[in-house]
Amino acid sequence: MSLGIGHYLNVIVVAAALLIAPQVLRLWPNDAPGSLGRQDQDVPTLTVFPAEHPCGSAVVICPGGGYAGLADHEGGAYAFFLNRMGVTAFVLKYRLGSNGYRYPVELEDVQRAIRMVRSGAKQWKLDPRKIGVMGSSAGGHLASMAVTHYDNGSRRATDPIDRIGCRPDFGILCYAVISMGPIGHSGSRDNLLGPNPSQALIEETSSELHVSRETPPCFIWHTQDDPVVPVANSEAFATALQKNGVPYELHLYTHGAHGLGLGGSPESDSLLPWTNALVKWLKRNHWGTDLTHGSIGD
Repeated sequence: MSLGIGHYLNVIVVAAALLIAPQVLRLWPNDAPGSLGRQDQDVPTLTVFPAEHPCGSAVVICPGGGYAGLADHEGGAYAFFLNRMGVTAFVLKYRLGSNGYRYPVELEDVQRAIRMVRSGAKQWKLDPRKIGVMGSSAGGHLASMAVTHYDNGSRRATDPIDRIGCRPDFGILCYAVISMGPIGHSGSRDNLLGPNPSQALIEETSSELHVSRETPPCFIWHTQDDPVVPVANSEAFATALQKNGVPYELHLYTHGAHGLGLGGSPESDSLLPWTNALVKWLKRNHWGTDLTHGSIGD
């Protein structure tokens, strides 16, 4: 199967077209831990995209961008698509290496986001046991760390949100950077870890080395000739999931450029094939419903 490059719509244009003004929430009411300043780039946020007919599931979305930027078409566009399945979506604006932030700041941002969504489950009509995480490229690496690096919260925390666990209930990884080793993406590694990271730090942030039997189920897709992030990343993660008995789906496509996203408008009926596979996977696991506004082709 071959994938072509779709026409991406800027999320602002899509939002205007759908007459939606998403709510933006700060992850921390005051300065975030490890903050380097008080500019927009120093303030991690969640943008809320509520589903018209919520099914009880939610997904925290981590856009890609090599830990140097955040790609619109891997954020808001995904959110609108998930909304079509009744999934409430939250797009994470996490802090970036290009602005001086290094690991574990990015991981702390996504962990806080998951805690925050779970803590507000009643407000957003969610099941706190159906909170997933999704990411593309470097955002996929962040999502892969979220499903392999988590805790149950701290009962002694003064902030009630920090008392809540940050383990996602499922993960969606799109042409993800998984490893910080030789098969990974050097730009993402440099931005996340800085120059000349130690071998211990490389191993700590290589997600394929941290899969366990408690890792949540994952949906993974990649193109085999991806020229930026080798498909070996997704294959290594799938192999680790299989060895640990973790349910997963791996979808590999013969051809396709890096950064494909949906391949078109989230309202389109002719999106890339992985979107149809994802709809079926979410529905089968009771994390999503049938698409509204028509269907997409195989």
